[in-house]
Amino acid sequence: MELQGKRIIVTGSARGMGAATVRAYVAAGANVIGMDVSDEAGAAVSAEAQANGPGKAGYLHVDVADKASVEAAFAQAVEQLGGLDTLAHPAAIQRSSDAGNVGVDDWDLMFAVNVRGTMLTNQAAYPYIKAASGGSIINFGSISGQRPEPGAAAYSASKGAVHSWTRTAAGTWGADNIRVNAILPAMATPMYLEAMERASDEERTASYWMNHQSIAMGEKYGDPDKDLGPVMVFLASDASHFITGQMIPVDGGQTSVR
Repeated sequence: MELQGKRIIVTGSARGMGAATVRAYVAAGANVIGMDVSDEAGAAVSAEAQANGPGKAGYLHVDVADKASVEAAFAQAVEQLGGLDTLAHPAAIQRSSDAGNVGVDDWDLMFAVNVRGTMLTNQAAYPYIKAASGGSIINFGSISGQRPEPGAAAYSASKGAVHSWTRTAAGTWGADNIRVNAILPAMATPMYLEAMERASDEERTASYWMNHQSIAMGEKYGDPDKDLGPVMVFLASDASHFITGQMIPVDGGQTSVR
């Protein structure tokens, strides 16, 4: 699963699962360009990863919902990397919403970032990975796209769309030796930890029964570096060359994809 010489773009790299992915790839020897809208934090993540080596890391600004921004950032990244073998696309947003009152603005924002952002980044990566004789695209889905989400209607719908897009892109680009999969993670990211700190006792109890109780391995979310990073390395490596079109939970048994 060594990534020596692999050329990789990672979106949403400023914190959480994106930052953990940058660290894992650089530690495995890859040359990585992280991308985010939070430039100071994103640049710091890449600088720290490069200092630890043995791979290399840089950083570029991108708004994944904006086509011109995505195309310009990917072109610049590929020029710096000398090609592209893998896209890891954790970038996403999450908002609470009820099916009965979710607003048009919130709905459109969720789909712009989570769904359009997936489409645009995948499309931008495709010709470069094809030119490299194939490689890997790793999108980020969610258990929320697999089950009812009374408190996150728009987010759930957007992640369901990401799952469908991932299957279709895999079926379309397999002939070009490009595999497309989606991770369904349950990780203790900074965003999640901050939300739990703000939550009431009642909300924490509800979260336990909805999210944690079903995690067979300890009833708690995983660590992005320890539990997600190695899986991201595997899916970027040649060892995963015959896996495509899959929704892959990395969640300690929280859900089962059928």
